[in-house]
Amino acid sequence: MATPPPQPAATEPRLQRVSLPRPDGAPLRLAMIGNPNTGKTTLFNRLCGVRSRTANFPGSTVEARLGPCTRLGRTFELIDLPGSYGLELDLPESRLCRDCLDGNLEGFRPDAVLAVLDAANLPRNLQFLAAAARPDLPMVVALNMIDVAARRGLSIDATKLEARIGSPVVPISARSGTGVDDLLRAIDRAKPPEHPCPDRPGRSEACADWASRMVAESVGGGSSDGSARDSFRDRLDRAFTHPVLGLMVFAATMLGLFVAIFSIATVPMDLIDLLFASLGDAARSAIPAGPLADLVADGVIGGIAGTVVFLPQICLLFFLLSLLEDTGYLARAAFVMDRLMCKVGLPGQAFIPLLSSHACALPGIMSTRLIPDRHDRLATILVAPFMSCSARLPVYVLLTTLLFPASPVKASLALAGCYLLGATAGLATAWLVRRTLLKGRSRPMVLELPPYRMPSLRTAALTTLDRATVFLKNAGTVIVAICVVMWWLSAYPVVATPPEAQALRAEAAALDSARAAESESLLAESAAIEGRAQQQGSFAGMLGRSVQPIFAPLGFDSNLTVAVLTSFLAREVFVSTMAVLTGATDPDDEEGVVAAVQQAKRTDGTPVFTHATSASLLVFFVLAMQCLPTLAVTRRETGGWRWAGLQLGWMTTLAYLGAWAAHHAVLWASAT
Repeated sequence: MATPPPQPAATEPRLQRVSLPRPDGAPLRLAMIGNPNTGKTTLFNRLCGVRSRTANFPGSTVEARLGPCTRLGRTFELIDLPGSYGLELDLPESRLCRDCLDGNLEGFRPDAVLAVLDAANLPRNLQFLAAAARPDLPMVVALNMIDVAARRGLSIDATKLEARIGSPVVPISARSGTGVDDLLRAIDRAKPPEHPCPDRPGRSEACADWASRMVAESVGGGSSDGSARDSFRDRLDRAFTHPVLGLMVFAATMLGLFVAIFSIATVPMDLIDLLFASLGDAARSAIPAGPLADLVADGVIGGIAGTVVFLPQICLLFFLLSLLEDTGYLARAAFVMDRLMCKVGLPGQAFIPLLSSHACALPGIMSTRLIPDRHDRLATILVAPFMSCSARLPVYVLLTTLLFPASPVKASLALAGCYLLGATAGLATAWLVRRTLLKGRSRPMVLELPPYRMPSLRTAALTTLDRATVFLKNAGTVIVAICVVMWWLSAYPVVATPPEAQALRAEAAALDSARAAESESLLAESAAIEGRAQQQGSFAGMLGRSVQPIFAPLGFDSNLTVAVLTSFLAREVFVSTMAVLTGATDPDDEEGVVAAVQQAKRTDGTPVFTHATSASLLVFFVLAMQCLPTLAVTRRETGGWRWAGLQLGWMTTLAYLGAWAAHHAVLWASAT
């Protein structure tokens, strides 16, 4: 029987590669690839800085970053692909890298590859390089963290390594910038590496063998396998990952972070207060007295001030968290928390989405796509909003300051308690859900512990700038719109001046100049009576009175009820709404926004923010689902409104019951 002629091997669609440099003079497009923790993003930040943007390509469930790099008189376009342990894995980040290298990534066609390797861990990194090699795609290799490798006793012959790989190899330190210009110059001589396993990239035994030969021929010092060993690091790991000591270190670290937020941010907060007070004065001077001046000064400027005043705390939070992550400590914290998460039925992979949710629940929920099991993924989505996001921070700071105005340490403990309460509620919910609606066992987490290193202030600053920009964009759009609406609801219809206020004004006018202090006191009392009358008679007051009976057991008055209702659109507008409703944004008031809101009065003249009410409100904001975009993302990720409705109903019920318990507990404690 005749043997059929051999058929040509099926090939994946590829790009038509171009020579380097590009003949048309267009910027070269470089795809940055590498294992996690190789310093790839640090290099990207050094090259692109604040000019980068986040991209989510069609068909992809993970994000990448795009940015231009103008250096040495040339312009490059870079894409920072997510770190991956292997391109053959059936994971979203691996698929995105494969699509990019094979020319199937819509919206970005790379001209060359910039592979970033960890010089202190070459064996595993070279295996990844072998799997990433493409015979028609030029490559240049960045041998990053060469300074770290040298400190650990490794000596690497980059020339010999380049000769064996076949592509340019440039030692660099992305953190300090050493060798970065040499790396960019080497791009012009980039060429495809000598592929060790052309038949099945990344899956043949030849790729391990090839990496071992590379290490044996070009790396000296360290351990027998060419990787660095550090006994001091091993001792730190034993401490940081210890079941008991590790938890104690984590708790102390978080407490120190919150103390820093309270103690350092005071000065910039005061400056922001003064800035917005000056802007309010300027607006009233430039605009004739009337509704327009009130709208601009009280509704717009005052409303924004009520939120932006907390920007220093938010920036400090992200700056310090970025530094912690850069040191390598947060990975150890993840290892410690994984033991606890497995006991409540959450998978090990859920730690990263839950950690991301402390910034914002939206990317946290979307990152659950990396969790392979559907039950594990649904459980993580349901509990992610319990993690205290940055939008809650302004409310936390306000209420903890009201509870402990003279004790920053107690306020810091209360703030840490908010994060702990949210995480505890989330873990308890996961335990309940995995034993009822989503029965099953969770998967353990496989986690690489990155090397310890000095944190990069530049990377932390860029991360903080990105988060601050997002926060300010919200303050300039959603928050302004809500503040304007709330100002109108609280300012109209205009209520006539009450007779008792008119009597006080007349009494003040009759006093001579020698009794100026008494006259000012009478005028202040008259203004307070007018303000309370306007609150009661306004549309906002009517709305508050109609809904307030529901929230009365929690200690909320009508204005507080309105502010809580608006916060279901976006949590961060709560402070702004209270500032507008209570008239706490008066530019003539020398007190800051926090202090002014603290003086808010009920219709009977009693304080709004008693200790019992402040504690009740704090618990409510920790536990409640107050973010419509989060519900929309939950619906999209779960495929319907069923899970989103369950999320809203469960969190709101838990928040109401928790707030009721906190209110009555404080009342009971005060009475005993």
